[in-house]
Amino acid sequence: MSNSEEYALQGSILDDSVEFTLQDLSRMCAVDENHIVEFVEEGVLTTIRAAPQWHFHGSALRRARLALRLQHDLEINLAGVALALDLMDELELLRRELRTGPR
Repeated sequence: MSNSEEYALQGSILDDSVEFTLQDLSRMCAVDENHIVEFVEEGVLTTIRAAPQWHFHGSALRRARLALRLQHDLEINLAGVALALDLMDELELLRRELRTGPR
């Protein structure tokens, strides 16, 4: 057996049952906490608990990382990132509705 076959990937599913603090989310995204604060202020991310310490659903990690990629790779400003993510969410919702058929 080769070395590449000896290792199995491990991971966790992060859904809305998982909560992160502002510090957790900034650490996992490898950005300053102020960057996450800007995401909240622009509507890119929403908090589930406000002051004194913000908390986020587990799905915020995926959304924050996607926002960072849009900023970095496409050089989109924060307002553009918020709009792009909202449109992507809407597209996903429409695709889900098409898969499940008419109600």
